[in-house]
Amino acid sequence: MGYKIAFISLGCAKNQVNCEQMMATVTAAGHTVQAVPEGADVVVVNTCGFLESACQEAIDNILEMAELKKAGQVKKILVTGCMAQRYKQDVLSELPEVDGILGTGSYGDVASAVTELMEEGLRPCHLGNIHTAEQGGARILSTPPWYAYLRIAEGCDNHCAYCVIPSLRGKYRSRSMGELLDEAAELASAGVKELLVIAQDITRYGTDFNGEHQLAKLLDELCRLDFHWIRLHYLYPDEITDELIDTIARQPKILPYLDIPIQHCNDGILKAMNRRDTKAELEALFAKLRARIPGLVLRTSLITGLPGEGEAELEELCEFLRQTRIERAGVFPFSPEEGTRAAQMEHVDTEEARRRAELVVDVQSDIIDAYNESVLGTEREVLCEGFDPQAQMFFGRSYAESPDIDGRIYFTAEEEVEPGTFVTVRLTDTMDGELTGEQV
Repeated sequence: MGYKIAFISLGCAKNQVNCEQMMATVTAAGHTVQAVPEGADVVVVNTCGFLESACQEAIDNILEMAELKKAGQVKKILVTGCMAQRYKQDVLSELPEVDGILGTGSYGDVASAVTELMEEGLRPCHLGNIHTAEQGGARILSTPPWYAYLRIAEGCDNHCAYCVIPSLRGKYRSRSMGELLDEAAELASAGVKELLVIAQDITRYGTDFNGEHQLAKLLDELCRLDFHWIRLHYLYPDEITDELIDTIARQPKILPYLDIPIQHCNDGILKAMNRRDTKAELEALFAKLRARIPGLVLRTSLITGLPGEGEAELEELCEFLRQTRIERAGVFPFSPEEGTRAAQMEHVDTEEARRRAELVVDVQSDIIDAYNESVLGTEREVLCEGFDPQAQMFFGRSYAESPDIDGRIYFTAEEEVEPGTFVTVRLTDTMDGELTGEQV
């Protein structure tokens, strides 16, 4: 019997891919995926469990669905993903509204869980092996038709002291190149123009097969497919090889936009957090990347209030940003996560960590304002994503803006511009920190 299933996906793009796979799985089993939870037989809440704040967001969503359930608008609630994996007992005991859970090793069981919920009166609790779970499979894309994610690996072997990901997602496992190229070819055939290559750490791709870095080879193969842009996310700094840099510089489809999370720059903090870089190595890497990849835009993520950070280390981080001019940075206050080594170390309280994050954001705001000022008068290829009736302008992204995290470029045009098409825009001004321009 077919049921109506709604999905709510929280957290990162990697989680979103899992959700897309679950949607395809239930559709293949004869169920219908609907866009809104109201009227659904089963609502699947696919959770993030990386940080305490993400768990709270997940709980808020679950309680919201519980209200719909109480009102008779939803029959069953199935909780999947990282929070279900991390706090399985707590979810089952403290959230009686939850009718079942699937851990990160059991996404593929979603159709059987629906049957258990709706026909067998059970409270499914599937917690498969997180180190061997199937990674591939059909997907129903939840992104706009012009871009999609390609997750090339699962898990992580870096074991940073503040991070719970290895315990939630398992050891690092690359997907086979043949499987990835088949999936990418399907995406290209479906009209995807921008392919975002993602994993917890894409630079390690292939090393678990034979010890050799194979990302450069994979990218060369992806560039043969009919994509206009290929964007890279989450490169671990000390795994970036000269071969990879050459490939990025040589292939016009690979955007000169690199997301390299560094978290901090102070040597003592990096070492305590089990990061494998030094400040000098990071400075040398960024200088090399800028020298070899013209027009490069860098994105990173930073954590303030890490164990060992005092006022001097905070100022060192701010000065590092001023010197390296990293264009984009996500700044997060340290969250002492249960089960991590960093949580056992001495650190400032959350309020102070937040204050420091705001100071770093102020520094970063000056850098992005200067960057925006420096590109005025130039022309950019922009992927149009829609029209903003309030601004009375079209909006889109250039190579320098990744979806959902980097903002937009607003532009005027004399004729209608269809979403998903590329146009050339002359950048003329800024509006609330965003670039504006006109179609050439």
